[in-house]
Amino acid sequence: MTKRLVGKVALVTGGSRGMGAAIARALAADGADVAISYVASADKALAVVRELEAKGVRAAAFKADQAAATEVEALVEAVAERFGRLDILVNSAGVAVGGVVGDPATDFAALDRQFRVNVGGVAAAVRAAAPLMGEGGRIISIGSTVGERVILPGLSDYAATKAAVAAYTRGWARDLGPRGITVNVVEPGPVDTDMNPDGTEFAATLKAATALGRYGKPEEIASAVAFLASPQAAFITGATLNVDGGLLA
Repeated sequence: MTKRLVGKVALVTGGSRGMGAAIARALAADGADVAISYVASADKALAVVRELEAKGVRAAAFKADQAAATEVEALVEAVAERFGRLDILVNSAGVAVGGVVGDPATDFAALDRQFRVNVGGVAAAVRAAAPLMGEGGRIISIGSTVGERVILPGLSDYAATKAAVAAYTRGWARDLGPRGITVNVVEPGPVDTDMNPDGTEFAATLKAATALGRYGKPEEIASAVAFLASPQAAFITGATLNVDGGLLA
């Protein structure tokens, strides 16, 4: 199988676990050198780096808090300095905080951090990465189907952050299109990760709402991202790709 990304450098934020780690592995399998970021677990991040290096590519992990724009900007600059270039940015880092509007027990500090990570961190990464990218650059953000349809109560704040990322994606596609840089968003449905594990009562409700009647796997999201990062996706920009098992069908 031809490796489509040989010679490319990718940054996957939140790449130490879950979907982010799966995306990092998929890009490395396609030949890209891959940097990942993490906020808390250095051991997990270094374990992923070793996996990537075993695929014959260069890899590195950088600590950065996605809620702090200055740290995100420094992350992008550090990756470009370490690897000499940046071709692919995957915004995978994110948090999920729920709560019904009007609930007096609402943790507003947690909601504020959620917005800073899910929206502010993405915007900071794109703003820092865009000037470093050339023709063929790829920016891919991980959104969520709840950004389009909120099927359960208590998800309004999270949904708003993901809707904002989708709107940003469409705008950035217009901004960066003249330079040959594509910008897209992948919106997963329910996926089995430590943030949203299969096997719970909540999971059963989500599975029943999908056309396929099951949870997705992180590797299935990673495959979609790897395609959008590839030369074969050169005419796709400003798009929302739902990888949701038919949740929104």
